[in-house]
Amino acid sequence: MYLALLVIFLQCSELYAQGKVYQVFTFNGVKIKVEPSDKVKNGAPMSIICHADISKNTDFQLKHNFTFFKDGKLVFMTISDKEDARYEIPVAKSADTGDYECRVKAGDKLVISKPIYVWVAGMTKPILTADKKEVSEGEIVKLRCELPEEVPPLEFFFRKTKTNSEPIEKRVAEQNQNFSEMEYYVEAGDNILQFDCFGKRQVKSGWESSQHSNKTLVTVKEPFRKPTLITTPSNNFTEGDIIEFECSTVAAEMRGIEIIFQKNRTILNSVRDKKFLKYSTLATQEDSGEYLCKVEQGAVSKTTKLNVFVSELFPKPTLSASMTQLDENKDLILNCSINGLRRANFSILRKSSSGDILLKKSRILAIKVNVNDTGSYTCKAEVKGIVKESKPVRISVYAPVSKPTLSVVSGSPEVVLGKPLQLICHSVMGTPPITFTFYKGDEIKKNVTNDTYATFLDEDIGLNDNGGYKCDARNNHSSGVKTSNILNVTVIVPIRGASLGSVPYGEVEVGSDTTFLCSVNEGSWPIDFKFFKKTDHEVLLHEVREYSDRTIWHKKTMKRKDTGTYYCMASNRASVDVRSRPITISVILAAWQKGVIAAFVLTAMAGAGAVALWWFLRKKKKAKGPSMEMSGSALAPNLTSEKLTRPPSDGNYYSGSGYIEDNENHMKSTDESKDSMENRHSRIYGHPDAT
Repeated sequence: MYLALLVIFLQCSELYAQGKVYQVFTFNGVKIKVEPSDKVKNGAPMSIICHADISKNTDFQLKHNFTFFKDGKLVFMTISDKEDARYEIPVAKSADTGDYECRVKAGDKLVISKPIYVWVAGMTKPILTADKKEVSEGEIVKLRCELPEEVPPLEFFFRKTKTNSEPIEKRVAEQNQNFSEMEYYVEAGDNILQFDCFGKRQVKSGWESSQHSNKTLVTVKEPFRKPTLITTPSNNFTEGDIIEFECSTVAAEMRGIEIIFQKNRTILNSVRDKKFLKYSTLATQEDSGEYLCKVEQGAVSKTTKLNVFVSELFPKPTLSASMTQLDENKDLILNCSINGLRRANFSILRKSSSGDILLKKSRILAIKVNVNDTGSYTCKAEVKGIVKESKPVRISVYAPVSKPTLSVVSGSPEVVLGKPLQLICHSVMGTPPITFTFYKGDEIKKNVTNDTYATFLDEDIGLNDNGGYKCDARNNHSSGVKTSNILNVTVIVPIRGASLGSVPYGEVEVGSDTTFLCSVNEGSWPIDFKFFKKTDHEVLLHEVREYSDRTIWHKKTMKRKDTGTYYCMASNRASVDVRSRPITISVILAAWQKGVIAAFVLTAMAGAGAVALWWFLRKKKKAKGPSMEMSGSALAPNLTSEKLTRPPSDGNYYSGSGYIEDNENHMKSTDESKDSMENRHSRIYGHPDAT
C-alpha cells in the first residue's frame, strides 16, 4: 500500500515539474515625449510621457519604477505595472524649460531614455515697486523689480523716463535671486519721473525677454528755483561803462543756499543763505564773454548763463623806437601813439621782474643809452579810467668786444702728436651774444656764438702743426671784428725705440771703466734718460736731460758686484716712458790679477816639490850610508840639469813645463786684452747706433 502511494506521489511530482515555465523579459527601449509639443506657452498645461517597450516570454505581471529628471535633477517618480507613466505640469512656467529624461527599472534591469528639450516660451510679468512716490531734487528713490516664479540666473533692466524724453536704461545681472534693486538720484530739473522694468533669461536659442512691468510714477519737488541773472542797464556796454550784475533765486528754505557768480572758471563773487547776489565792474574789452550764476543746496545745483558784450573805447597804444639795436652812448627815442586818438594820458615804462619801472609820463622819451638800458619797454594810455598797454619793444644796447685772447685749455702751448688740442677764445669786454671764429692758418675751422668765450677742439694734429692758430670776435656793435694774436703751438713727438749699448760689451775687467750709450729712434727734445740695474728691485744708477736723441754715461772702476743686467729708459713732455731691451755685463778678473794668482800657485807648487825632493834624498842617504853621500854630492849638479830636460820619475814631481805653458797663456790673454783696450773707443758693442 505504501509502495503504491509512493509511486503515485512521484508521478504527480513529475507532472507538476513538466507544467512549470520560467519568466523571461527584456527592454527593447525607453522613449520620452511631450504633449502637446516640446514648445509650450507659458501658463499652459503640459505632460511628460515615458514609455517602456518590453518583450516577455509569457504573459506575466511586471512592476516598473519610472523616474523623471530635468537638467539632471529628480522631478518626479512613480511605480506602475503599465509600460507608460506621465509627469503632469498643469501650469507651465519658464522655469520648466530644460532637458528631460526618464529612467525605467524592472527587476534588476535599468534603461534610460534619450533626453528631450522642452521650451516653455515666455516669462512671467515682472512687478516693480518704489519706496517713495514723491521726492525732492537731490534725493534718492529706490526701486525693486521682481520676476515671480522665475529661476535665476536672470538679467533685469530698469528704465527711467523723464517728461518728453527717451527712456534711460540700466542693466543688472542676478545670479542667485529672482529680483533686483536699483537706486536713482533725482537730478535738478526732474519733474515727473516714470519707471518700469523687464527681465531676460538665456535659453538654447538665445535670450528671452519678459513683458514690461507696471509703470510707477514719482513726483519731484523743487527745493529752489533755477536762478535769474540780469545786467543793467543792458547786455551791451562800452569800455568805461559800469556793468551791474544781479543773480537771484526763490527757495522754500534759504538755509544752506549758496549763490556763486563766475566768468569762465573764475569765481567773481558769492553769498550764502541769501536769495540774491550783486556784482559790478568797470567795463573793459576783457569783460566780454559768458557769465554764470550758480545756486547750490546740498547735492542740488542749478545754473543760468548770460553773454555780455563790451565794445572798444580806443585801441591799444603802439610803442615805436628810433632803433632797436644800437651802440652804447647813442641816442634813443621812444614814441607812444594811438591810432585816431591824440588825447590820452601816456606813460612809458621799462619791464622788470620786480615790476614795471615808470620812466616818464609822456608819449615821447629821448635818452642816451648805455649797456644797462638793454631790456623791454612798453607804454600805457588812459582814457576815462580805461588803461591799455602796448606790446613790448625789445631794445638792445651793445658795447664793443675787446681784443680776444687765444690760449690752450690745458695751459701749456703744446700738444702731443696724435692727441687732440683744445683752444679757448675769450673776450673780456663786449655785449653778448658774441660770435667767435677759429682759424688754423687761413682756414676757418669753426664758428661759435656764445656770451664771453668759445672753445675749439682740433683732433687733426700733424708734425707740421706748430703754429698758425687765431680767433676773431664780433657782436652787433658797429666797431666790427677784433682778432687775437697768432698762437704758436709746439707739437711734442713721443719717444719711440729706446736702445742701450756698452763698451766693452759683455765682459768687463775689474777696475776698468765702462761706457753706456742710450739712444732713441724718435722723440722731441729735451729727453730725460735714466739708467737702471735690475736687482730684486729697480735701482736708478744715473739720469740726465739731453737736448739730443742720445746720451753717454761713463761708469768708473767696475767691481765684481757690478755684474748684472742693465737697461735705460727715455721720456719727454709726452709723458710716455720707453724702456730699452736689457743687456748683461759680467765683471771678470784683469790679466795681471790672473798672472799674480798663477805665479802664487806655481810658487806654492815649486816649494812643495823642493820639500818633497829634500825628503826623498835624505831618506836615500840614510839607506846607502856615508859612501853614497859623496856620490850624491857629485851628482847633484847633473840632477839639477836633468830636472829641466827629463820627465819626472814618479807622480809626486811637478814639471816646470806646466808653469811655462800657463805663462804663455797669460801672455796671450794679456795681448788679447791689450788689443781689446785698443778697440774700446772705436766700437760700442750691443748698440745698433754704435760707430
